[in-house]
Amino acid sequence: MRAPQFGTQWLVILCVAMAASGTNLNSGMCPVATDSGCRETPPDQARYDNYRIYNVEFENQEQIELFQKLEEQSDSLTFIGHAREVGQKLSILVAAHRVADIADLLKTYKVKHRILTYNFQEKIDRNLGEVLPESIDASQLDWQHFFHLKTIYEWLDKMAEKYPTRVTVLDMGTSTQGNAIKGVKLTSNNNNKAIFIESGIHAREWIAPAAATYIINQLLTSQDPNVQKLANEYNWIIFPCVNPDGYKYTFEHDRMWRKNRQLFGTCRGVDLNRNYPDHWNSTGSSSDPTRYDFAGPSAGSELETQRLIEFIRANVGKEQIKTYIALHSYSQMLMFPYGYTKERVSNYDDLQEFGKKASAAIKAESGRDYVSGSLYETIYPSSGGSMDWAHAEAGIPIAYTFELRGPPDSQDLFILPAVQIQPTASEAFTAIRTIVEAAAEKGYYK
Repeated sequence: MRAPQFGTQWLVILCVAMAASGTNLNSGMCPVATDSGCRETPPDQARYDNYRIYNVEFENQEQIELFQKLEEQSDSLTFIGHAREVGQKLSILVAAHRVADIADLLKTYKVKHRILTYNFQEKIDRNLGEVLPESIDASQLDWQHFFHLKTIYEWLDKMAEKYPTRVTVLDMGTSTQGNAIKGVKLTSNNNNKAIFIESGIHAREWIAPAAATYIINQLLTSQDPNVQKLANEYNWIIFPCVNPDGYKYTFEHDRMWRKNRQLFGTCRGVDLNRNYPDHWNSTGSSSDPTRYDFAGPSAGSELETQRLIEFIRANVGKEQIKTYIALHSYSQMLMFPYGYTKERVSNYDDLQEFGKKASAAIKAESGRDYVSGSLYETIYPSSGGSMDWAHAEAGIPIAYTFELRGPPDSQDLFILPAVQIQPTASEAFTAIRTIVEAAAEKGYYK
């Protein structure tokens, strides 16, 4: 006896049901089946639901060694820095499934701590809601929202069209994944000394590119006589995003991504600010590709690093670049070389003086406290950074790394609310203006 042939009828019914639910019939299957039917496949985005931020303080060597082991053994804990010394405070992002384990260890080893955030995903959701669509007209770029790389680059082009005698669009070349590394040169006089600003080397630090575009806009549009004086007496070379692949990835897949997107077998990424050929991988970096501060397979191995090095070498003399500023977040610090050693640079006293003046200027403007000092003394030892390379290898005398808002124990980490873009960017520009003016008084730009 032949079996009843219901196949055709059931196929028709299934197709009608799928069409009614809006499912793409060409996909060949229901993307995600639920009790109420089919829905679209969720985006491939990392989520941090119920992740907590712990801020711990080390009181003895045993606690330091405990957290050093934890960092080595677990990819479920994101350390913002490394456990190094007694008295140090350290923030750690803890995955939800490790919360009970960490709470037990903190209690067992009597580690002083505070919980800064109980659900980190809420901050990310809010932050992504402050991003304007990639499709907007770039003339809408402002400092109340965050913007995609495409919008930033289109805005640079528009500024060049609007100020053709003053703005030149620059292109360092392409990144690992083929994205352009674009910036601008603002020129008033070809004989001027130049200020170079690099930002966005760490992908998740969205406030850095935002501050860079703010500075460009101020130099072109401000009616403040002091700003106009700076715009006229110096040329400015500004690259808002020197890690375009990583920056794009934070918008599309993982808001907390830091490195570039170079592939190493089963993992990706080099910390570009550990990849420069100046005491490379000697301290404060890792040889492990899975780590957030992986220094790369060799000094200067990454295309993004090579592009910037080639640009500086080709232009430091020709453009008379005398100042190098790298914009980062967070911790509210104005730091100068070196990062790899306590050894002091030859103009340490001047850089310390300029930094303290800049910190005071920020305090007067907004009430925020910024700490100034050498990078090694101020935040933590690190090697292979762009600032150290620019100072030691390229010979740029005035070199700083800015860590912008929030404070060291920030509840937001790198997820700064958009309402703080304008005041934070203004603080950065105030610090740069103060440093340049103080350095000019000491003859650095003669």
